Amino acid sequence: MMSLAITVIGGGAAGFFGAITALETFPGATVTILEKTRTVLNKVRISGGGRCNVTHACFDNRQLVKHYPRGEKALRPLLNQFDAADTVRWFERNGVRLKTEADGRMFPETNTSETIIDCLLHVAQNLGIQIHTSCGVNSLQIHKSGWQIQLLTGETLYADRVLVATGGYPQRPAYDWFPQQTEDLITPVPSLFTFNVPASYLLPLAGVAVPDAGVYVIGTKQQQRGPLLLTHWGFSGPAVLRLSAWAARDLAAVDYRFTLRINWVPTLSENDLRTALQNFRQQNGRKQVSSQNPFGLPSRLWLALAAESGIQESQRWADLPAKLFNRLTERLTNSQFQVVGKSTFKEEFVTCGGVPLGSLNPQTLESKAQPGLFFAGEVLDVDGITGGFNFQNAWTTGYVVGKHIGL
Repeated sequence: MMSLAITVIGGGAAGFFGAITALETFPGATVTILEKTRTVLNKVRISGGGRCNVTHACFDNRQLVKHYPRGEKALRPLLNQFDAADTVRWFERNGVRLKTEADGRMFPETNTSETIIDCLLHVAQNLGIQIHTSCGVNSLQIHKSGWQIQLLTGETLYADRVLVATGGYPQRPAYDWFPQQTEDLITPVPSLFTFNVPASYLLPLAGVAVPDAGVYVIGTKQQQRGPLLLTHWGFSGPAVLRLSAWAARDLAAVDYRFTLRINWVPTLSENDLRTALQNFRQQNGRKQVSSQNPFGLPSRLWLALAAESGIQESQRWADLPAKLFNRLTERLTNSQFQVVGKSTFKEEFVTCGGVPLGSLNPQTLESKAQPGLFFAGEVLDVDGITGGFNFQNAWTTGYVVGKHIGL
Protein backbone atom coordinates (compact mmCIF):
# COMPACT_ATOMS: atom_id res chain seq x y z
CA MET A 1 0.00 0.00 0.00
CA MET A 2 1.41 3.38 -1.01
CA SER A 3 1.98 5.93 1.75
CA LEU A 4 -0.19 9.03 1.97
CA ALA A 5 1.43 11.93 0.10
CA ILE A 6 1.03 15.25 1.90
CA THR A 7 2.27 18.46 0.30
CA VAL A 8 2.63 21.69 2.25
CA ILE A 9 2.69 24.82 0.13
CA GLY A 10 4.62 27.46 2.03
CA GLY A 11 7.78 27.10 4.08
CA GLY A 12 6.96 29.49 6.88
CA ALA A 13 6.03 28.96 10.53
CA ALA A 14 2.56 27.49 9.87
CA GLY A 15 3.80 25.31 7.02
CA PHE A 16 6.67 23.83 9.02
CA PHE A 17 4.56 23.26 12.11
CA GLY A 18 1.81 21.64 10.05
CA ALA A 19 4.31 19.41 8.26
CA ILE A 20 6.03 18.37 11.49
CA THR A 21 2.76 17.64 13.28
CA ALA A 22 1.45 15.70 10.27
CA LEU A 23 4.42 13.35 10.12
CA GLU A 24 4.50 12.91 13.89
CA THR A 25 0.78 12.04 13.82
CA PHE A 26 0.87 9.96 10.62
CA PRO A 27 4.38 8.46 10.55
CA GLY A 28 3.67 6.39 7.44
CA ALA A 29 3.01 9.48 5.31
CA THR A 30 5.37 11.25 2.94
CA VAL A 31 5.47 14.98 3.68
CA THR A 32 6.92 17.59 1.32
CA ILE A 33 7.27 21.34 1.85
CA LEU A 34 7.30 23.61 -1.22
CA GLU A 35 8.69 27.11 -0.68
CA LYS A 36 8.52 29.75 -3.40
CA THR A 37 11.65 31.65 -2.35
CA ARG A 38 15.22 30.42 -2.02
CA THR A 39 15.08 30.13 1.78
CA VAL A 40 12.53 28.93 4.32
CA LEU A 41 11.20 30.50 7.53
CA ASN A 42 12.01 33.99 6.28
CA LYS A 43 9.54 35.82 8.50
CA VAL A 44 10.76 33.88 11.52
CA ARG A 45 14.26 35.09 10.71
CA ILE A 46 13.47 38.82 10.65
CA SER A 47 10.67 39.02 13.21
CA GLY A 48 11.20 40.76 16.51
CA GLY A 49 14.29 42.53 15.26
CA GLY A 50 15.92 39.21 14.44
CA ARG A 51 15.01 37.65 17.79
CA CYS A 52 11.67 36.00 16.84
CA ASN A 53 8.75 36.85 19.09
CA VAL A 54 7.60 33.21 19.34
CA THR A 55 4.40 33.76 21.30
CA HIS A 56 2.91 35.81 24.14
CA ALA A 57 2.78 34.89 27.81
CA CYS A 58 -1.01 34.91 27.92
CA PHE A 59 -2.15 31.50 29.08
CA ASP A 60 -5.85 32.25 29.52
CA ASN A 61 -7.30 31.59 26.06
CA ARG A 62 -10.29 33.80 26.77
CA GLN A 63 -7.87 36.71 27.13
CA LEU A 64 -5.52 35.58 24.37
CA VAL A 65 -8.17 35.75 21.64
CA LYS A 66 -8.91 39.38 22.51
CA HIS A 67 -5.63 40.29 20.82
CA TYR A 68 -6.94 39.28 17.38
CA PRO A 69 -8.85 42.00 15.48
CA ARG A 70 -10.11 39.28 13.14
CA GLY A 71 -10.64 35.57 13.79
CA GLU A 72 -11.24 35.69 17.53
CA LYS A 73 -14.37 33.52 17.47
CA ALA A 74 -12.88 30.83 15.22
CA LEU A 75 -9.52 30.76 16.97
CA ARG A 76 -10.92 30.19 20.45
CA PRO A 77 -11.87 26.48 20.01
CA LEU A 78 -8.68 25.82 18.02
CA LEU A 79 -6.62 27.02 20.97
CA ASN A 80 -8.16 24.20 23.00
CA GLN A 81 -6.13 21.89 20.75
CA PHE A 82 -2.86 23.86 20.91
CA ASP A 83 -2.34 27.12 22.79
CA ALA A 84 0.49 29.35 24.00
CA ALA A 85 1.37 27.02 26.88
CA ASP A 86 1.62 24.15 24.42
CA THR A 87 3.92 26.26 22.24
CA VAL A 88 6.28 26.89 25.16
CA ARG A 89 6.31 23.19 26.05
CA TRP A 90 6.86 22.10 22.45
CA PHE A 91 9.94 24.26 22.01
CA GLU A 92 11.31 23.26 25.41
CA ARG A 93 10.91 19.58 24.51
CA ASN A 94 12.93 20.29 21.40
CA GLY A 95 15.73 22.07 23.21
CA VAL A 96 14.65 25.72 23.05
CA ARG A 97 13.87 27.57 26.25
CA LEU A 98 11.81 30.74 25.96
CA LYS A 99 11.98 33.82 28.15
CA THR A 100 9.25 36.33 28.94
CA GLU A 101 9.89 40.06 28.72
CA ALA A 102 8.14 42.73 30.78
CA ASP A 103 5.44 43.32 28.17
CA GLY A 104 4.60 39.60 27.86
CA ARG A 105 6.43 38.90 24.61
CA MET A 106 8.31 35.61 24.57
CA PHE A 107 11.65 35.09 22.82
CA PRO A 108 14.24 32.33 22.77
CA GLU A 109 16.73 32.75 25.62
CA THR A 110 19.48 32.98 22.99
CA ASN A 111 17.91 36.21 21.69
CA THR A 112 18.27 35.08 18.09
CA SER A 113 15.69 33.82 15.63
CA GLU A 114 18.24 31.38 14.23
CA THR A 115 17.60 29.24 17.32
CA ILE A 116 13.96 28.81 16.28
CA ILE A 117 14.88 28.20 12.64
CA ASP A 118 17.51 25.62 13.58
CA CYS A 119 15.01 23.86 15.86
CA LEU A 120 12.29 23.61 13.21
CA LEU A 121 14.73 22.53 10.51
CA HIS A 122 16.32 19.93 12.80
CA VAL A 123 12.97 18.39 13.76
CA ALA A 124 11.74 18.42 10.15
CA GLN A 125 14.89 16.84 8.79
CA ASN A 126 15.01 14.19 11.52
CA LEU A 127 11.45 13.21 10.63
CA GLY A 128 12.39 12.93 6.96
CA ILE A 129 10.33 15.84 5.68
CA GLN A 130 11.38 16.83 2.16
CA ILE A 131 12.02 20.56 1.75
CA HIS A 132 12.15 22.12 -1.72
CA THR A 133 12.92 25.81 -2.22
CA SER A 134 12.42 27.96 -5.34
CA CYS A 135 9.21 25.97 -5.94
CA GLY A 136 6.43 28.45 -6.51
CA VAL A 137 2.98 27.10 -7.32
CA ASN A 138 1.17 28.18 -10.47
CA SER A 139 -2.01 26.14 -10.09
CA LEU A 140 -3.68 23.63 -7.78
CA GLN A 141 -6.37 21.38 -9.23
CA ILE A 142 -8.29 18.27 -8.24
CA HIS A 143 -6.82 15.15 -9.83
CA LYS A 144 -8.65 11.86 -9.35
CA SER A 145 -8.85 11.40 -5.57
CA GLY A 146 -6.08 13.88 -4.86
CA TRP A 147 -4.39 17.02 -6.15
CA GLN A 148 -2.31 18.11 -9.11
CA ILE A 149 0.20 20.86 -8.35
CA GLN A 150 1.64 22.81 -11.26
CA LEU A 151 4.85 24.63 -10.37
CA LEU A 152 6.07 27.89 -11.88
CA THR A 153 8.95 25.88 -13.35
CA GLY A 154 6.44 23.84 -15.38
CA GLU A 155 6.93 20.72 -13.30
CA THR A 156 3.81 18.81 -12.16
CA LEU A 157 3.50 17.15 -8.76
CA TYR A 158 0.72 15.05 -7.22
CA ALA A 159 -0.50 14.78 -3.62
CA ASP A 160 -3.28 13.10 -1.66
CA ARG A 161 -3.60 16.00 0.78
CA VAL A 162 -2.52 19.62 0.51
CA LEU A 163 -1.93 22.25 3.19
CA VAL A 164 -1.80 25.82 1.90
CA ALA A 165 0.27 27.94 4.31
CA THR A 166 1.57 30.63 1.98
CA GLY A 167 1.27 33.53 4.41
CA GLY A 168 -0.46 36.79 3.66
CA TYR A 169 -0.34 38.99 0.58
CA PRO A 170 -1.79 42.52 0.34
CA GLN A 171 -2.90 42.04 -3.28
CA ARG A 172 -5.82 39.82 -4.29
CA PRO A 173 -4.18 38.44 -7.50
CA ALA A 174 -1.65 36.57 -5.32
CA TYR A 175 -4.48 34.22 -4.35
CA ASP A 176 -5.77 33.54 -7.86
CA TRP A 177 -4.39 30.01 -8.01
CA PHE A 178 -6.42 28.92 -4.95
CA PRO A 179 -9.29 26.50 -5.70
CA GLN A 180 -12.75 28.03 -5.31
CA GLN A 181 -14.18 27.84 -1.78
CA THR A 182 -17.75 27.99 -0.51
CA GLU A 183 -17.19 31.65 0.36
CA ASP A 184 -15.29 34.29 -1.60
CA LEU A 185 -11.83 35.32 -0.51
CA ILE A 186 -11.97 38.25 1.89
CA THR A 187 -10.17 41.10 0.15
CA PRO A 188 -6.72 41.40 1.72
CA VAL A 189 -5.42 44.72 3.05
CA PRO A 190 -2.32 45.47 5.14
CA SER A 191 -2.35 45.41 8.93
CA LEU A 192 0.36 46.42 11.42
CA PHE A 193 1.81 49.49 9.73
CA THR A 194 3.14 52.88 10.75
CA PHE A 195 1.74 56.31 9.88
CA ASN A 196 3.29 58.76 7.42
CA VAL A 197 2.92 62.40 8.49
CA PRO A 198 5.31 64.41 6.28
CA ALA A 199 4.02 67.78 7.55
CA SER A 200 4.49 66.94 11.24
CA TYR A 201 6.44 69.48 13.29
CA LEU A 202 7.73 66.54 15.33
CA LEU A 203 9.79 64.95 12.52
CA PRO A 204 13.06 66.43 13.91
CA LEU A 205 12.40 64.44 17.09
CA ALA A 206 12.81 61.06 15.37
CA GLY A 207 13.79 58.45 17.92
CA VAL A 208 11.99 60.02 20.86
CA ALA A 209 9.77 57.47 22.62
CA VAL A 210 6.74 58.21 24.78
CA PRO A 211 5.94 55.39 27.24
CA ASP A 212 2.19 56.02 27.29
CA ALA A 213 0.04 57.91 24.78
CA GLY A 214 -3.52 57.73 23.52
CA VAL A 215 -3.99 57.56 19.74
CA TYR A 216 -7.31 58.01 17.95
CA VAL A 217 -8.61 57.99 14.36
CA ILE A 218 -10.82 61.06 14.12
CA GLY A 219 -14.30 60.26 12.82
CA THR A 220 -14.25 56.65 14.02
CA LYS A 221 -14.38 54.81 17.33
CA GLN A 222 -10.91 53.40 16.78
CA GLN A 223 -8.45 54.19 19.57
CA GLN A 224 -5.51 52.60 21.36
CA ARG A 225 -3.15 53.45 24.16
CA GLY A 226 0.47 52.51 24.80
CA PRO A 227 4.09 53.32 23.87
CA LEU A 228 4.52 55.69 20.91
CA LEU A 229 7.65 56.27 18.83
CA LEU A 230 8.37 59.43 16.85
CA THR A 231 10.02 58.66 13.51
CA HIS A 232 11.50 60.64 10.64
CA TRP A 233 8.35 59.86 8.62
CA GLY A 234 5.67 60.17 11.32
CA PHE A 235 4.62 57.79 14.09
CA SER A 236 5.27 54.18 15.05
CA GLY A 237 5.44 52.08 18.21
CA PRO A 238 3.04 49.57 19.79
CA ALA A 239 0.13 52.02 20.14
CA VAL A 240 0.23 52.92 16.44
CA LEU A 241 0.71 49.33 15.29
CA ARG A 242 -2.25 48.16 17.38
CA LEU A 243 -4.38 51.02 16.07
CA SER A 244 -3.44 50.11 12.49
CA ALA A 245 -4.48 46.50 13.10
CA TRP A 246 -7.86 47.20 14.65
CA ALA A 247 -8.59 49.97 12.13
CA ALA A 248 -7.12 48.16 9.09
CA ARG A 249 -10.36 48.14 7.09
CA ASP A 250 -11.36 51.69 8.07
CA LEU A 251 -7.99 53.09 7.06
CA ALA A 252 -7.84 51.15 3.79
CA ALA A 253 -11.26 52.59 2.91
CA VAL A 254 -9.89 56.16 3.13
CA ASP A 255 -6.63 55.26 1.35
CA TYR A 256 -4.68 55.86 4.58
CA ARG A 257 -5.53 59.55 4.61
CA PHE A 258 -7.04 60.59 7.92
CA THR A 259 -6.65 62.80 10.97
CA LEU A 260 -4.78 61.26 13.87
CA ARG A 261 -5.36 62.61 17.36
CA ILE A 262 -2.77 62.08 20.09
CA ASN A 263 -3.27 62.56 23.82
CA TRP A 264 0.22 62.80 25.33
CA VAL A 265 -1.09 62.49 28.90
CA PRO A 266 -3.84 59.84 28.68
CA THR A 267 -3.82 59.19 32.42
CA LEU A 268 -5.67 62.49 32.95
CA SER A 269 -8.92 63.86 31.58
CA GLU A 270 -8.71 67.28 29.96
CA ASN A 271 -10.21 68.93 33.06
CA ASP A 272 -7.85 67.11 35.41
CA LEU A 273 -4.87 68.00 33.22
CA ARG A 274 -5.95 71.65 33.17
CA THR A 275 -6.22 71.66 36.97
CA ALA A 276 -2.80 70.00 37.31
CA LEU A 277 -1.25 72.58 34.98
CA GLN A 278 -2.83 75.45 36.90
CA ASN A 279 -1.52 74.11 40.21
CA PHE A 280 1.93 73.63 38.72
CA ARG A 281 1.83 77.14 37.33
CA GLN A 282 1.03 78.63 40.74
CA GLN A 283 3.84 76.70 42.42
CA ASN A 284 6.47 77.41 39.74
CA GLY A 285 5.56 80.90 38.59
CA ARG A 286 9.13 82.19 38.32
CA LYS A 287 10.39 79.25 36.30
CA GLN A 288 10.44 78.98 32.53
CA VAL A 289 7.70 76.92 30.92
CA SER A 290 10.19 75.29 28.57
CA SER A 291 12.38 74.02 31.42
CA GLN A 292 9.62 72.71 33.67
CA ASN A 293 7.81 69.57 32.49
CA PRO A 294 5.08 68.57 34.97
CA PHE A 295 4.05 65.31 33.23
CA GLY A 296 7.35 63.50 32.73
CA LEU A 297 7.24 63.78 28.95
CA PRO A 298 10.54 63.61 27.05
CA SER A 299 12.11 67.07 27.32
CA ARG A 300 12.46 67.51 23.54
CA LEU A 301 8.79 66.69 23.05
CA TRP A 302 7.76 69.10 25.79
CA LEU A 303 9.80 71.87 24.15
CA ALA A 304 8.22 71.14 20.76
CA LEU A 305 4.68 71.15 22.17
CA ALA A 306 5.35 74.42 24.00
CA ALA A 307 6.85 76.02 20.88
CA GLU A 308 3.92 74.84 18.74
CA SER A 309 1.62 76.47 21.29
CA GLY A 310 3.40 79.80 20.69
CA ILE A 311 5.33 79.82 23.96
CA GLN A 312 8.79 81.41 23.85
CA GLU A 313 11.69 79.62 25.53
CA SER A 314 12.12 82.51 27.97
CA GLN A 315 8.43 82.62 28.93
CA ARG A 316 7.78 82.15 32.65
CA TRP A 317 4.76 80.31 34.01
CA ALA A 318 3.62 83.43 35.91
CA ASP A 319 3.60 85.49 32.71
CA LEU A 320 1.90 82.90 30.51
CA PRO A 321 -1.24 84.40 28.92
CA ALA A 322 -4.48 82.45 29.20
CA LYS A 323 -4.54 82.04 25.43
CA LEU A 324 -1.18 80.26 25.37
CA PHE A 325 -2.07 78.25 28.48
CA ASN A 326 -5.18 76.98 26.68
CA ARG A 327 -3.17 76.18 23.53
CA LEU A 328 -0.71 74.13 25.57
CA THR A 329 -3.55 72.23 27.21
CA GLU A 330 -5.01 71.56 23.77
CA ARG A 331 -1.65 70.34 22.41
CA LEU A 332 -1.20 67.98 25.34
CA THR A 333 -4.62 66.36 25.08
CA ASN A 334 -5.67 66.91 21.48
CA SER A 335 -2.69 67.13 19.13
CA GLN A 336 -3.90 66.47 15.58
CA PHE A 337 -1.84 65.34 12.60
CA GLN A 338 -2.75 64.67 8.98
CA VAL A 339 -1.73 61.15 8.01
CA VAL A 340 -1.24 60.76 4.25
CA GLY A 341 0.01 57.20 3.95
CA LYS A 342 1.51 54.17 5.66
CA SER A 343 4.83 52.37 5.87
CA THR A 344 5.12 48.63 6.36
CA PHE A 345 8.11 46.55 7.30
CA LYS A 346 8.73 42.88 6.63
CA GLU A 347 9.21 42.07 10.29
CA GLU A 348 5.81 43.46 11.28
CA PHE A 349 3.74 43.15 8.11
CA VAL A 350 0.53 41.17 8.49
CA THR A 351 -2.42 40.74 6.17
CA CYS A 352 -6.00 41.47 7.17
CA GLY A 353 -8.27 39.22 5.08
CA GLY A 354 -7.66 36.01 3.22
CA VAL A 355 -9.43 32.63 3.23
CA PRO A 356 -12.75 33.01 5.08
CA LEU A 357 -13.03 30.76 8.11
CA GLY A 358 -16.66 30.07 7.28
CA SER A 359 -15.52 28.08 4.25
CA LEU A 360 -13.51 25.66 6.43
CA ASN A 361 -14.33 22.93 8.93
CA PRO A 362 -14.01 24.81 12.26
CA GLN A 363 -12.26 21.89 14.00
CA THR A 364 -9.86 20.77 11.26
CA LEU A 365 -9.46 23.75 8.88
CA GLU A 366 -10.28 21.48 5.93
CA SER A 367 -12.05 23.08 3.00
CA LYS A 368 -15.79 22.38 2.96
CA ALA A 369 -15.85 22.63 -0.83
CA GLN A 370 -12.63 20.71 -1.54
CA PRO A 371 -12.00 17.76 0.82
CA GLY A 372 -8.32 17.05 1.27
CA LEU A 373 -7.38 20.73 1.04
CA PHE A 374 -6.41 22.53 4.28
CA PHE A 375 -5.35 26.06 5.20
CA ALA A 376 -3.24 27.41 8.09
CA GLY A 377 -1.45 30.55 9.24
CA GLU A 378 -1.73 34.06 7.92
CA VAL A 379 -3.42 32.95 4.69
CA LEU A 380 -6.54 32.63 6.87
CA ASP A 381 -8.68 35.63 7.74
CA VAL A 382 -7.06 35.70 11.17
CA ASP A 383 -4.62 38.38 12.28
CA GLY A 384 -3.34 39.54 15.63
CA ILE A 385 -1.71 42.65 16.98
CA THR A 386 2.03 42.84 17.49
CA GLY A 387 3.45 40.84 20.39
CA GLY A 388 3.75 37.23 19.24
CA PHE A 389 0.07 36.66 18.52
CA ASN A 390 0.48 36.09 14.79
CA PHE A 391 3.09 33.40 15.35
CA GLN A 392 0.76 31.78 17.87
CA ASN A 393 -1.90 31.67 15.16
CA ALA A 394 0.67 29.93 12.92
CA TRP A 395 1.60 27.32 15.55
CA THR A 396 -2.03 26.66 16.50
CA THR A 397 -3.51 26.37 13.03
CA GLY A 398 -0.51 24.45 11.70
CA TYR A 399 -0.85 21.98 14.56
CA VAL A 400 -4.60 21.56 14.07
CA VAL A 401 -4.18 20.79 10.36
CA GLY A 402 -1.29 18.44 11.05
CA LYS A 403 -3.40 16.40 13.49
CA HIS A 404 -6.22 15.94 10.96
CA ILE A 405 -4.70 16.04 7.47
CA GLY A 406 -4.04 12.28 7.36
CA LEU A 407 -7.49 11.13 8.46
